[in-house]
Amino acid sequence: MKAKTFSALAASIALSFGGVAVASDAISELQDADKQIHDAAARTQATIDKLDDQNQDLLGDYRRKVDETETLRAYNDHVARLVEDQKRAHESLRQQIAGIQATAQGVVPLMYRMIDTIDQFVQIDVPFLADERADRIQRLHDVMDEANTSTAEKYRLILEAYQIENEYGTRIGSYRGTLEIDGEELVVDYFYAGRVSFMAQSLDQTRGWVWDNDARNWNAMQSGQMRDLSKAIAMANQQSAPDLIKLPIKVAK
Repeated sequence: MKAKTFSALAASIALSFGGVAVASDAISELQDADKQIHDAAARTQATIDKLDDQNQDLLGDYRRKVDETETLRAYNDHVARLVEDQKRAHESLRQQIAGIQATAQGVVPLMYRMIDTIDQFVQIDVPFLADERADRIQRLHDVMDEANTSTAEKYRLILEAYQIENEYGTRIGSYRGTLEIDGEELVVDYFYAGRVSFMAQSLDQTRGWVWDNDARNWNAMQSGQMRDLSKAIAMANQQSAPDLIKLPIKVAK
């Protein structure tokens, strides 16, 4: 009886240990399967992360391309406006050149008339600085035939001559030159006060003459006027301070 009981107990223990071994194997298999699942999930997540990074890179590239496209579109619009403006400027310049050519055709005859006018004026004017003024007008005649001088420069020289002639009427001046009186050529000091008075005095200050522009000749001055004429010449040469002087002036009728 005892032997049967021991055998039964031994069999029961053996079954128990066999069940434990089977359970242990199942757990091990479950752990392996879980590890495999975990590893597969990790690999899958890594793949997902890699794809996400690639997507982010592609999205960044796309946004940069969009920005570049917008920038290029704005630049192209800007260049198109510049080209259009250059076309308008070119057309405007072409019209201006055509206008300048037409203007030049009208300006050149005008310049010749202006030179003739100032030439005639100097010839009938009070003859102070006669050589200087004649040379200036001759220069205007000469420059009109110079191909290397622009029309604008020619016109400027003509206007400058007019300006100089205009300034003569508002200032006094004195210079030394020669004067022919009764067949005798004398060295004299000339004095002019605008265009209202033009006189000459011998270097010894004993004789003087005043110009009569209507008669186009010289008239002798009185000896009592020599002192004032000497003072006028000194004032014009800035050799004395301004002072009141009495000089013969032809009054307009």
